[in-house]
Amino acid sequence: MNIAVVGTGYVGLVTGVTLSEIGHQVTCIDIDEDKIEKMKRGQSPIYEPGLSELMLKNIAENRLHFTTHHEEGFYKADVIYIAVGTPENEDGSANLTYVEEVAIKIAELIEQDTIVVIKSTVPVGTNDRIQQFIHHHLIRNVKVEVVSNPEFLKEGTAIYDSFHGDRIVIGANSLQAANIIEQINKPFGIPVFITDIRSAEMIKYAANAFLATKISFINEIANICERVNADVEQVAKGIGMDQRIGNKFLNAGIGYGGSCFPKDTKALLKIAGHVDYEFELLKGVVNVNKQQQYLLLKKLNNRFETLNGMRIAVLGLAFKPNTDDLREAASIVITEELINQGAQVIAFDPIAMENAKKTLVTSIIYADSIEEALRDADAALILTEWDDIKYMDHAIFKTMRTPIIFDGRNCFELSSLKDSIIEYHSIGRPVVKPEITNALIYD
Repeated sequence: MNIAVVGTGYVGLVTGVTLSEIGHQVTCIDIDEDKIEKMKRGQSPIYEPGLSELMLKNIAENRLHFTTHHEEGFYKADVIYIAVGTPENEDGSANLTYVEEVAIKIAELIEQDTIVVIKSTVPVGTNDRIQQFIHHHLIRNVKVEVVSNPEFLKEGTAIYDSFHGDRIVIGANSLQAANIIEQINKPFGIPVFITDIRSAEMIKYAANAFLATKISFINEIANICERVNADVEQVAKGIGMDQRIGNKFLNAGIGYGGSCFPKDTKALLKIAGHVDYEFELLKGVVNVNKQQQYLLLKKLNNRFETLNGMRIAVLGLAFKPNTDDLREAASIVITEELINQGAQVIAFDPIAMENAKKTLVTSIIYADSIEEALRDADAALILTEWDDIKYMDHAIFKTMRTPIIFDGRNCFELSSLKDSIIEYHSIGRPVVKPEITNALIYD
């Protein structure tokens, strides 16, 4: 089919590229001319493993195109995907300005019957409202059906998820429109769940809210484990073996971040508020996550009388590995507070440092390697579980002034540190301190 995708952010670009990979003719549309020119050359504006390779392949095979002109993208398009951003308003609600702007463009430019698929995460009722909005602004006598098709991609594994997802959700008022979208997605070989539009919109929010709840729950358990001398990893393994609970999203740490969980949980609270419902459980999830991002700072302040003048290494800045995304990352609040307390911060991330320089406080020093960041440091904080960090040689910690590690992602097995020189603080697990003999040798 001929498909147009409006918006080449994370969701839009991955959607367009993978649809072209399964055989469709896809034109991706964005108003950023520099971005479009780079994508025409196969250069991805985001870091996502495997994405650039698929872009180059499908551009070469003439299935994937990029343009800044909506009329070019919409010309003879059977289906138009809306995948623009829905940023968070100050009150936590979703800003639909960009979605509405695209809807007006569609109404003004389409010349044939079209299915409009809203891929962006939008509040319940938005698809119905956009259908009315388009009909109100239509210039020509054409038929438009709006379909909800929320995405469930994980940053860092989005290409894999596109071809190995658990389900594809399609919400529609018209079974005919739903069937067409099902046929478009059939080559992915993923189970399709067809439902009504509002249920499809709610599924997206409910899924992310539930996963965020699991994260905040295990973090609360971790905080209790530290007080009762239990090991949260053993607890998580034990409860995860129960098939009713499952073992996913039970890794204790310093909270969730990124573009979805923080924004979607707040938006769902707003949706509930608009129908006079107090979602107390989700309020707790959001509050727990805010507190959890400061946990390593609390551990640092408990360990040292002052951070003023200390050299602190920060390893990992992205909100999760295999992405350069710093949106709502714990590194933002942690590095800012370290600077406020007078510490010198030396940071390293294998991918996200260019974005970090645009996002974090300017006084941070950026190292070219883990080794450089750790050299002569008084303490080190691990904020992202990159493989480079998880599997580093622990001998490197000898280059620190004092090898004291605060691990916000539980990267190291406690047993691997038994004979180490490292003093190791993690989340929900016992503190590991070097043996007296090791300490004497180190000194």
